[in-house]
Amino acid sequence: MYSCGPTVYNYVHLGNLRAYVFVDLLKRYLQYSGYKIKHVMNVTDVDDKTIRDSQKAGKTLKEFTQLYEKEFIKDLGLMNIQMPDVMPRATDYISEMVKIIKKLEKKGLAYRADGSVYFKISKSKKYGELAGLEKQSLKENAEGRLNAADEYKKEDVNDFVLWKGWREEDGNAYWDTEIGRGRPGWHIECSAMSIKNLSETFDIHCGGEDLIFPHHTNEIAQSEGATGEKFVNYWLHNAHLLVNGQKMSKSLGNFYTLRDIMDKGYNPLLLRIILLKTHYRHVADFSFDNFTEAKSIAERFVNFLFSLDSIKEKGKNKQNVKRLISDCEKRFDKAMDDDLNVSEALAAVFDFMNEVNKSLNTLNVDQAKDVKDFILKIDGVFGFIENIYGDYLAKLKQKIKTTEIDRLLKEREEARNDRDFKKSDELRDEIQAIGFLIEDAKSGTVIKLKDWQ
Repeated sequence: MYSCGPTVYNYVHLGNLRAYVFVDLLKRYLQYSGYKIKHVMNVTDVDDKTIRDSQKAGKTLKEFTQLYEKEFIKDLGLMNIQMPDVMPRATDYISEMVKIIKKLEKKGLAYRADGSVYFKISKSKKYGELAGLEKQSLKENAEGRLNAADEYKKEDVNDFVLWKGWREEDGNAYWDTEIGRGRPGWHIECSAMSIKNLSETFDIHCGGEDLIFPHHTNEIAQSEGATGEKFVNYWLHNAHLLVNGQKMSKSLGNFYTLRDIMDKGYNPLLLRIILLKTHYRHVADFSFDNFTEAKSIAERFVNFLFSLDSIKEKGKNKQNVKRLISDCEKRFDKAMDDDLNVSEALAAVFDFMNEVNKSLNTLNVDQAKDVKDFILKIDGVFGFIENIYGDYLAKLKQKIKTTEIDRLLKEREEARNDRDFKKSDELRDEIQAIGFLIEDAKSGTVIKLKDWQ
């Protein structure tokens, strides 16, 4: 599986994160289903933006891009997105790109003009099939990545650049190669990195729907043109992300990175829930109001797991927990098999939790463990439950350590034993005032955090 990664000239934004969460969900579900995955995600560390902004910052291209690459990896960790098996940088694959370009030239699919090399679209019989395009409807510079210096002397306005001949404004961002001094075009980078790290034909290629044309369209043309083989078996694209119904932009003041979200006090895993909730093929409309539902979902899982961990009974009962688990697993698998229908999969899990809650007071330790193990198993797909629960337990432990909760609980227990219910209620209020909730369960008194998100 190959997925388009970041162009490292700035922090990634919410729209980028949506794509990475989608790829993570797909990969996790394939792994859950028994597949062994080799995942390659590229880093675009040379293009117009990285060159322009590195020069503005007074840094070398490598210094500048690796700074944002490190921040990107940090973001993946905060969102609990699995790292790819291979994360190649474009600048490490120049020789592979040159080899592909030379093959295309040899086959008459590429030509040189003004020091640059272009792909000849008219020679590509199937060009545009992925995007459902007719050649005569193509727009020049559709992806908006070309500047005036990129135009050069193309034979056809629709031809795209494979190798950009060096220009003064490129500064030191160039390579001396067999095809001349210059740097790669954006599209050739992904072909070289995917073929080198996977094969000439591989199973899955992912990316945002904005990449269908021209990026992925051009990847197919140049890859299949060079190898003569089918490039990709399955293409999966996620839809756009809006913010309050509008396209995200700095001019509208609705442009957010993960740092912006965290600065407002939100757990990155709540953002993961938000991004998972909307089906990947549907346009996602982000709003800070979404965090209310995400918190509710998180609390539901935390309370459920905490209740399971609080069960101490060892006796037998008639509850058929294994059947409940089996039924839920079938519903979960069916939903996820249906083009990753996360909403239906969550509904199946919530129905299961409701059924377990009906008999929670009668479950024994072994049954509770079976239920918890199942929840953690499906979290191998969702990727937020265990981490949020771990965060909750850490905060609970810390708060217990820094308060006099043990003394208050002991005094309350003594008041209850003495049937001094007035004092017991007063102590309950005092416990709540310092940030705890208290529940009197069959197995004893259970304390929870009142506000933890």
